[in-house]
Amino acid sequence: MRRVAKRGNWIFLFTALAVAALLSPWASSYPDGLERVAEDQGFLERGEGKEVMKGLIPDYAFPGVKNEKLATALAGIVGTSLTFGAVWGLRLLRVGYGRSRQKGISEKSGGK
Repeated sequence: MRRVAKRGNWIFLFTALAVAALLSPWASSYPDGLERVAEDQGFLERGEGKEVMKGLIPDYAFPGVKNEKLATALAGIVGTSLTFGAVWGLRLLRVGYGRSRQKGISEKSGGK
């Protein structure tokens, strides 16, 4: 059962990376919801030029790549990989915590 679950994780990752690489270059160039509301309400310009935090991949385009579609595809791949890695790491922390906790409970109950 565990082997099937592992294979499912890799299939999910491959599918997510394929979608990020192949579909992201054709994403809409229209503003997202938050940007659209700021534009409609007239306060979009108040946030321009005031970076609170520098992003890894600004404007959904990988920096330094001249081809816009390739830059967007790379941004999708890197973003998907980082997200998957973060979730995988959190999962390992959770499973590790769960195993050590289970071991402690087992020892307290006399190994039953």
